[in-house]
Amino acid sequence: MSETATAVHTPEAGGSYVPTDRTIPTRGRPKASYDRELVHSILDAAYVCHLGFVRDGAPVVLPTLYGRVGERLYVHGSTGSRPLRMAGERREDPGLPVCLTVTHVDGLVLARSAFHHSVNYRSVVVHGVARQVTDPDEKRTALDALVDHAVPGRSRDSRPANAKELAATAVIRLDLEEVSAKVRTGGVNEEPEDLALPHWAGVLPLVSRYGTAIPDKDLDPSVALPDYLAAL
Repeated sequence: MSETATAVHTPEAGGSYVPTDRTIPTRGRPKASYDRELVHSILDAAYVCHLGFVRDGAPVVLPTLYGRVGERLYVHGSTGSRPLRMAGERREDPGLPVCLTVTHVDGLVLARSAFHHSVNYRSVVVHGVARQVTDPDEKRTALDALVDHAVPGRSRDSRPANAKELAATAVIRLDLEEVSAKVRTGGVNEEPEDLALPHWAGVLPLVSRYGTAIPDKDLDPSVALPDYLAAL
């Protein structure tokens, strides 16, 4: 598929992550960006990340929920989850090397030739070492961030986790240090000799939207839809 796209330029160093060998792409370098604001906006607009790591010598990739607090990502799961156990609980533990990714597909780019079909997208790749969160206050902050990442303001409008639930929940953190974004925008990239071919070409945008809220069957009728949900 075609990789030609509108370039995303790297800003001044003060507002960007420092590129490393692992965050400089081998293809499509003009689309790469290390801008913090862009990275944060892509992370904050998604709900699911894919967490990759090596287990027993084989690669594993898990889809999971996450939340961001400043320059740190939090991922949660059961205390029985193997990757969370691999992240280690003690300060001296080496942690779990991971690669975390987030991708939005914004449009299908349909060309006259099969080779130049592509997608418009926004993506972030984070490399680093994940570690378990053991401090109770940080764990509560992380869990609030996970809830608010789904719906901003929701953590203040729900019962906090109790001691039993906290004990059954593991949280790992991943610092945003080795980070890159990649964006493709724009239209079709065609070979000049294909422009006269009788095939439709262009971009089919993909747009996500919220549907009408469906109340739980046991919800007290007197409980109104919160403003933060109605605003969505």
